[in-house]
Amino acid sequence: MDVAAVADDLLEALAARADADFAAGTQRYFPHEIRALGVSNAAVVAMADDYFRERRDVPAATRLALAEEVLSRASHHEEVLLGFALLHKVARVGLGEEFLPRCEKWLEAYVSNWAQCDDLCLKLLYPFFRGHLDQIPRTRDWVGSPSPWARRAANVAVVKFVRRKVGRTVFELPLSHVFDNCTRLMHDDDVYVQKGCGWLLKVTACVHPDEVVAFLRTWHAEMKRDTFRYAVEKLDKETRTSLMALREEGDR
Repeated sequence: MDVAAVADDLLEALAARADADFAAGTQRYFPHEIRALGVSNAAVVAMADDYFRERRDVPAATRLALAEEVLSRASHHEEVLLGFALLHKVARVGLGEEFLPRCEKWLEAYVSNWAQCDDLCLKLLYPFFRGHLDQIPRTRDWVGSPSPWARRAANVAVVKFVRRKVGRTVFELPLSHVFDNCTRLMHDDDVYVQKGCGWLLKVTACVHPDEVVAFLRTWHAEMKRDTFRYAVEKLDKETRTSLMALREEGDR
């Protein structure tokens, strides 16, 4: 495969689907301006799937090289999503442990908004981790990344593994992983990093409510308000009311 030529063709085909009205509508999901072509996420995924439907013998390593080529050229939101979509079908079994540092590089170099970050986490890292459970702890290093998207991904990439049946076993993310991440990121100034913390705590509260409540009672005075509100969303009404009252008392 001529990777550069295929990237040319795919990016040209993506640009041909641009819709200015759809792009303007997409903007409402982001507080800051993004460069969007105006192509739906589903259409981006379908384009990647269609390309490989007749090329099932293309090895994962070649797909990875193509994804890198597309990402290195990306100047619009959907082009980044296309780079990720090229790997969806091989993420679980086709990629090895060297994939994680590559993801960290992408988060730092190519990801520029929460939607791209979450697409990488939920459509690539989720299936990858289903095939490589032993690699999950390595994401803890991302907490110290200079990129807010890598710091957000440290939590979003593992939300589906708080408790997850994988094959015949049940994997549970250690509570120490959850609480250490959230403690280390507690004073992070990026709103999307904080929302990632709240999301992970909220999901964890569905499995370990007593432990999360104890964590929130310990740290309520130092946690960002939005993070705290996210974290309590799935708790029972009485506990949620009690915790919010505690938080509001601390704000006075």
